[in-house]
Amino acid sequence: MKKIVIILALFVLNLYALAVDTLSTTQDTNVSVIDESHKVFGYTLFNGSFSNAKQHRYNPNYLINIGDIINIKLWGAFDFNASIPVDSQGNIFLPKVGTIKLLGVRNDKLSLAIQNELKSVFRENVHVYADLGNYQPVSIFVTGAVNKPGLYEGLSSDSIIQFLDKAKGIDSKYGSYRKVSVLRENKLIKEFDLYTFLLSGELDLFQFQMGDVINVGSITHYIEINGDVKRAYRYEIKEEFVTLDEITKVAILNPTATSFTIKKWNQENEQTTSIHSIKDNRNMKIYSGEVIEFLPDHNAKTIEIKVTGEHLNLRNLVVKKGATLKDVFEKINPSELSNLNAFQLYRQSVAQQQKVLLESQLKDLEAKTLTTGSMTNEEAIIRKQEAQLVLNFIDRAKKVEPKGQVVINKATDLSNIILEDKDEIYIPMKNHMVIVQGEVMLPSAQSFVKEMSFEDYIKSCGGYNFRADENNVLIIKQNGKVLSYNPSSWTDEKYSVEPGDNILVLGKVETKSLQVVKDITQILYQIAVGAAVVLRY
Repeated sequence: MKKIVIILALFVLNLYALAVDTLSTTQDTNVSVIDESHKVFGYTLFNGSFSNAKQHRYNPNYLINIGDIINIKLWGAFDFNASIPVDSQGNIFLPKVGTIKLLGVRNDKLSLAIQNELKSVFRENVHVYADLGNYQPVSIFVTGAVNKPGLYEGLSSDSIIQFLDKAKGIDSKYGSYRKVSVLRENKLIKEFDLYTFLLSGELDLFQFQMGDVINVGSITHYIEINGDVKRAYRYEIKEEFVTLDEITKVAILNPTATSFTIKKWNQENEQTTSIHSIKDNRNMKIYSGEVIEFLPDHNAKTIEIKVTGEHLNLRNLVVKKGATLKDVFEKINPSELSNLNAFQLYRQSVAQQQKVLLESQLKDLEAKTLTTGSMTNEEAIIRKQEAQLVLNFIDRAKKVEPKGQVVINKATDLSNIILEDKDEIYIPMKNHMVIVQGEVMLPSAQSFVKEMSFEDYIKSCGGYNFRADENNVLIIKQNGKVLSYNPSSWTDEKYSVEPGDNILVLGKVETKSLQVVKDITQILYQIAVGAAVVLRY
């Protein structure tokens, strides 16, 4: 029984160690982890660029404090040049003059204050120039809804943004950008609304003192803006509601936006959605917690189509809404080199669907990777290494952008394919090349030879390399159709290599988890087909 308890304890500890080590790379970041669809306005402000900056800009209202460095130059009857710190009693000492009290003197009155003291010793012919050479170093507490509360060092002239940046920024889920306060000896002395800086670049100059506390409050009211706008974020509002007109000034509508929907929830957690025109509802009240989506809700009579590749027409066509592939093909003027039989259709909506599917599979793979346990220390080390490889693969796979190709089969009636706005029709050039890429010794483009078989093309590239999965090879035809290599049925004529083909040799996935192997293989396949990219694991 004791042995079973020990084994279970080791299993839990190893699982915890793997999860902590894997997730530790995201803990020291300034941007809080937040869903892409609910980004907070201002979340990119604290990215580390303010942390190490030193602010020495002139502030006429700055009050001289203990520890400040004063640059002084005297000339005339008495020459003197030095940089003198303000001592613990708020004084500086000048030879032949004595102590001069500077604590609390305004920065723009510094030279005058010293000049007045000089007159008591030198009645005339002594001139003075003084400026603040260095501000007092201070230690400031940063607390509240920040990512890394603590005590941070800086200068008394540093801005509040610099200290917040040192604390890794405001928590994107709970922190308020509009309720940032400075406390001194437990009393409120200054409040900041960072939206003023984010929207107009204005930031109040403020003089910090040793032991000040910056406190970031929690967000109380907010609305979420999506859709046809330039700034689609979650916005914090000071009151329980704002008007639509105030929202449009901050979110900045695109010219195409004509209407908006409001999603709201009642106390029974039931959702209701209503739609309104922008033009007639500028003064409508939008309440905290509601989701506003702006829509280009107009009836377009025409759509824009791109026709790229080898042809003699213009590259951009405007056609009636509801036009078909057949309608556009009747307008295309091919050249002698155009290969109309292998044309390709790319669609943005399909690309978005492919991206969503890929991201969903990557999230599922990530979850499986982070929750795989180990029974021994040795296995935990292996799991940790495998997990890091998988996570690196996921990061690279997230950057892949699918092309959104719609494969048009030969028997398809083109008059049934209705085009969408921004569709792209690609007319390839007649091609007598065969491209072999992926896990072969020498990936290359080769001239097509009718007598050469699939194996001949592989051999002419030096054969498979040690990473190759010989049972996971794809042939992508020039029109986008995909065939999977099957050694047992390779004699069938439909698998023969043709001019313009692209042979993709995928790699092996080496890990002890059979489910992870299956998932990664499926993802590699989708990336190769959807983006024409052979991603290496």
